[in-house]
Amino acid sequence: DLQDSLKTSRRANHQGEPGPIAVQIAGTEAQMMADAARYNIDRGAQIIDINMGCPAKKVCNKWAGSALMQDEALAIQIVEAVVAACVPHGVPVTLKMRTGWCAQVRNAPALALAAESAGVQMLTVHGRTREQGYKGQAEHDTVAQIKTRVGIPVVANGDINSPEAARDVLARTGADAIMIGRAAQGRPWIFREIAHFLATGEHLPPPDLTEVKTWLLDHLQDHYALYGEFTGVRSARKHLAGAAAGQRCGSGVSQPDQPADHGASADGLRAGQPGRLGRRRTAGARARDPMETGCMSTSQNNLHDCVRASLETYFQDLDGTDPAGLHDMLVKAVEKPLLEVVMQQSNHNQSRAAQWLGLNRNTLRKKLIEHKLIE
Repeated sequence: DLQDSLKTSRRANHQGEPGPIAVQIAGTEAQMMADAARYNIDRGAQIIDINMGCPAKKVCNKWAGSALMQDEALAIQIVEAVVAACVPHGVPVTLKMRTGWCAQVRNAPALALAAESAGVQMLTVHGRTREQGYKGQAEHDTVAQIKTRVGIPVVANGDINSPEAARDVLARTGADAIMIGRAAQGRPWIFREIAHFLATGEHLPPPDLTEVKTWLLDHLQDHYALYGEFTGVRSARKHLAGAAAGQRCGSGVSQPDQPADHGASADGLRAGQPGRLGRRRTAGARARDPMETGCMSTSQNNLHDCVRASLETYFQDLDGTDPAGLHDMLVKAVEKPLLEVVMQQSNHNQSRAAQWLGLNRNTLRKKLIEHKLIE
């Protein structure tokens, strides 16, 4: 039973979280979804959101997430069951979906009407089909169409990565709100930037480096407190790389399965001088490669100290200027030599190497090709 898994037990613990507490559930059986809603309400959920938008294969292969949009009857049956489970507790049900399964079948407007009739109290629409995944550009005309048809709040989602994009999407769709996902990874201040821009038409200055470092260290510790060091290092990777770059990260930086490595990387930022992320260094200011010292050890503590010292040296060498291209530099400095060593130690067994790195084999293979370690 999924509710007995360690991952679910962690997510269901809302101690210390600010409200309102919203929990998203995904599945293909109406009764199980209703049970999942009640389970989470008993543990403090104040909003239940139905996932009909996730494009991940592991979800869609089970006909959950955005795959449900292919079976409208089942989708609405699930919505009705979840609403019936939540109404006695006074808990509202919301729904997130995509524009449809593919470009030829954009059935979000029809599903939106049916969902409203079934009792859903808010809709969030990502302006892509499941077929698109996260590729291409989000289109918000479908969101605008839905907004004209329903009487409940509509939230626009997809490619909202700047204050200007937020303004334009709100104007184009007439949506009641916007939802930001990937653009907030490593950049949580995007919300205040957008709020300020919408209210005043002016841009807030970017956060200084000291604020970014403080947030990153706090974020990292929260990961470890929730997941433990071994699992926390995996969930922290994309946030660490994204914050270091001062922007949303893409594939992130693959690093050894050593919890101390990420702590060292984040803690090393403490030595940096206050400044603004995103500006270029002045001419002549040379940042030393964080891995330049080449010190490695099988000891987690020694590796932690080594990475910390390298990063501290890097920021000291900035001499009051700001880092530029830190994410790309870390990828270059860490990822390729990491893959070289791991492949060598695994006798070029990709399955074993992928397991050590915490990657799936396809991802590992793409990285090996990218770094020209295999053809």
